[in-house]
Amino acid sequence: MVLITAHLIRKRAEHNDGEIYSLEEVALHQQNLERIELIENLCKSLRILYLQNNLIPKIENLSKLKKLEYLNLALNNIEKVENLEGCESLKKLDLTVNFIGDLFSIESLEYPGYREFVIATLPQLKLLDGVEITKSERIVALQNLERIRPVIEEKQREHGLKRNSEKVEAVRRKERFAKANTDSSYTTMGLEEYWSEKVPYTPESRIETHEYMQQKEKSRQETKNSRIEPRVITKYFAEDGRPYNINTAKIEFNLKEDILDDHDVYILDVAVYKHMDTALIKCDIQVNYVRVTLKRKVFQLALPDEVRADASHVKRSLTTGHLLITMPKASREIRISANNEHKSSHEKTNKTNHIFVQDFNKPNATFSELSGNNSSKCKKSLLHIKKQSTTPRMYNEYIEDCSDVPPLI
Repeated sequence: MVLITAHLIRKRAEHNDGEIYSLEEVALHQQNLERIELIENLCKSLRILYLQNNLIPKIENLSKLKKLEYLNLALNNIEKVENLEGCESLKKLDLTVNFIGDLFSIESLEYPGYREFVIATLPQLKLLDGVEITKSERIVALQNLERIRPVIEEKQREHGLKRNSEKVEAVRRKERFAKANTDSSYTTMGLEEYWSEKVPYTPESRIETHEYMQQKEKSRQETKNSRIEPRVITKYFAEDGRPYNINTAKIEFNLKEDILDDHDVYILDVAVYKHMDTALIKCDIQVNYVRVTLKRKVFQLALPDEVRADASHVKRSLTTGHLLITMPKASREIRISANNEHKSSHEKTNKTNHIFVQDFNKPNATFSELSGNNSSKCKKSLLHIKKQSTTPRMYNEYIEDCSDVPPLI
């Protein structure tokens, strides 16, 4: 059962910035409403009210709408015009395609003397069924009122009996329909035949059709939901923390190793769709894996070696749309070329020779001068002196050896 709520009225009051207390016009048509309520308390300034194409069986709860000028109740289940005494400003009432049988309430043109009776009983009425009421027509209607009234009363009694039989038939039909739904032997063809039967257009048949449509919609939604595959939860890591290789996006990629600025790096080329918006792409680089999310589709690749996530960078090609991810390795080897090695050893030799010349080629080198060098230089210098002192001296053939001089130890 659909009811009128403050949320529904506010939703239909967008033209008034959602304010319902100052609302002057509201359309609540085709909402499957089954009762009029709450409107007279929330929208007291209402001038125009649209309630057509619903399932409203009775006019009620409108007596506080003193400013109401137009009320549209077409295509409903109303059987009697009532409870409009408080609508002092009402100028137009639309009851097209209803089931009004009490006229003393207003019925259809099938009643003989219908127009004269309405004109005579409603002296303020100016238009009836879109036809203007003339002054002479009103005078004639007042003159014939006493003659027409018994005929109208008899027709209304007949209509009441007819409605009672229609209600009984509707109850029987509803029970038969409930049995058909619960009986497994009742085939789909039988249900189609049941709904293809011709029935009178009554309030009960309208409600029955509405319930059938709701049931069909419910079954359609259930069938649709049953076809929807349950959402698979993607697992990114194994139980031991090892990242999985995932490619739900079904995209091509290429991973290679290279040397960039004397550093070993991984270069990952991901073939992202050319026309995909960059805002739909997310890239996450971690120590041992890289993850690219393309519009909820995940591409994850476990890396053979650890990388430096803080030094990694991502670029996208403007021509192909591919992502180029560069990731330096965390544990890299230091590479020294042969030329650099030869150059460094040569410089070391020159540096050592230079120190030797500077420190020991002076004839008057003092101990303070020697001690001014660092400890390593001093050790090398003393070792060099010791080697020089232990080197055998060359004797000149012209020099005689004196036996009185003791040998040097």
